[in-house]
Amino acid sequence: MKKFSLSLSAVLLALFLLCPTLLLASGKALRVAIIAPSAQNDLAFTQSIVEGIKAIQKDREIDLAITDGTFVVEDAAAAIRDYAKKGYDLVIAHGSQYGGSLKEIAPDFPDTAFAWGTAADTFGLPNVSSYEAASDEGGYVMGVMAAAMSKKGGVGVVGPIEVGDAKLYVDGFVQGAKAQNPKIRAKVNYIGSFSDVALAAEAARAHIAAGADVLTGTAQMVVGAIGAARSKRVAWFGTQANQTELAPEIVVASQVYKWEVILKKIIADMDNGVKGGRMYDINLANNGIVIEFNDAYKLAPGVKEAGMKAIEGIKDGSIKTGHRQ
Repeated sequence: MKKFSLSLSAVLLALFLLCPTLLLASGKALRVAIIAPSAQNDLAFTQSIVEGIKAIQKDREIDLAITDGTFVVEDAAAAIRDYAKKGYDLVIAHGSQYGGSLKEIAPDFPDTAFAWGTAADTFGLPNVSSYEAASDEGGYVMGVMAAAMSKKGGVGVVGPIEVGDAKLYVDGFVQGAKAQNPKIRAKVNYIGSFSDVALAAEAARAHIAAGADVLTGTAQMVVGAIGAARSKRVAWFGTQANQTELAPEIVVASQVYKWEVILKKIIADMDNGVKGGRMYDINLANNGIVIEFNDAYKLAPGVKEAGMKAIEGIKDGSIKTGHRQ
């Protein structure tokens, strides 16, 4: 019995030296907190990060806390600090507007790992990670298909504020549409808000009145734009999460964020003692971004083929989008 005990100890030591994450991950539950600007079921930005953590929960014990609807930055900052005080292992500030707050708070809690996005700045802090979505890649694919299916020669984009993954997506969409059809009328309307549903609907109606027969948009306020498009039976391309259930008769496809791809890396780094100082990226090549088609939408084969070719071109580098240039 004594020899067996010594042998087991040696095995455990060897396992730890070779793969410390194996033992660390089998310990107590990892405490993770998410602070986000909109509802966790918004079928857009916030839902994407929540689903990312939930995907990881299938393989790892995670004690998850969510504070959503914190559009007011001061409220988000209070929640970030509160979770850090409570000893959460990883605090995720899911909003580019939270950067200033995180820069001030993180130094006060050196034992806490923080992550925020979409952004590329860690502020030089060893316990802050940042993450981005190469949303221009999916945007490009959507733009190609939108231009290919437009019968009126006009597509419209409802944008929130010209920052982060929202701007990347909008720019990529316009680039893709013009690559498919140089004569396409691709109009963009930034409404100046991530949350104003009524204003998003108004912008969508304006695009339709101007001759756009395919629309897209990004951020949680797009439910208003989708509603306006649905009332006129105008095709819609979604992003951030699969938006088919909002209007299955008009949603063609959605660019879907799979944040678990980089969240697994962040957690693995934490297991190895690295709390931050790194930047992470989801894209088509690493399957952190995927295009999910609505099977109920009767899409012309040539349109889907154009989209699939764009996906392959981006993956193999023959097509360059703004994020990669």
